[in-house]
Amino acid sequence: MEFSAKTRTEQILIVMYILAWVAFIGYNIQAGVFLITYGVGLVNPGAATDLYQGLNLYELMQYNFWHYTLSVSFLAAIPMMKAYVSFLAIKALSVVNLVNPFTTAVAERLEKISYVMLGTWVVAMLSNAHTSWLLKKTGELQGDWISGDSIFAAGIVFIMAQVFKRGVEIQSENDLTV
Repeated sequence: MEFSAKTRTEQILIVMYILAWVAFIGYNIQAGVFLITYGVGLVNPGAATDLYQGLNLYELMQYNFWHYTLSVSFLAAIPMMKAYVSFLAIKALSVVNLVNPFTTAVAERLEKISYVMLGTWVVAMLSNAHTSWLLKKTGELQGDWISGDSIFAAGIVFIMAQVFKRGVEIQSENDLTV
């Protein structure tokens, strides 16, 4: 991506590019913390008392190791999927050309982002269903409720991808008529 900002739109795209990198790094760190703490917890079960930001899954680990593993897997999968969305956004922003913005590459990346966001929502809902089941089974809240707001964002990005696809079609039709 070229960093010679001349217009406000170019400046916004540069800021979004930088923020996408920050999100990518942050989500990877968050997923890494879950996975490393899980690994440490295998050797030292006391590590499950402070998995991440005070999340205590020690009782769940004592109740059933496989449910503990599934809960940690969900907790790590969400930031991993968000990191992938950030990576796709970085890739999309790196190929945006404001002179000719409607390209197949951007449209395909936007569509892929919407699918990954939909998948993130599915994983979040599965995690919530598992947490709810554990709550009924044990009488204690074992884990953390995960927000499922990515379904709305996935829909918006999917619509944008369709608009970009149509823009590519119109742009190629105009190129043929010139």
